[in-house]
Amino acid sequence: MEDILVPIMVVGMLFIGLPWVILHYLTKWKTAATITTDDEALLEELYNLARRLDERMDTVERLVASDDPSFTPARRLIADQEKDNQSLRELEALMAEKKGTRA
Repeated sequence: MEDILVPIMVVGMLFIGLPWVILHYLTKWKTAATITTDDEALLEELYNLARRLDERMDTVERLVASDDPSFTPARRLIADQEKDNQSLRELEALMAEKKGTRA
């Protein structure tokens, strides 16, 4: 009886157990490396917050510049420059494309 049971268990572990363990952890590894929907929502919220803050900074700089002619704004990305807006447009296009495919 033991002569038959041991080879059956070994074959079962080799052809069923081992591939199952490998595929299980391979699936876990792949799902852990992707961005979840919660992460995407957080990134979109942070992006919108950054845009609003940038608009507020532009407004504050305009107000200060109107009060004090000697004011020079700090060196940063300026919303009105084409080279600064190109990467933002690409990001917005990707976000719109992603929302379009989801809907």
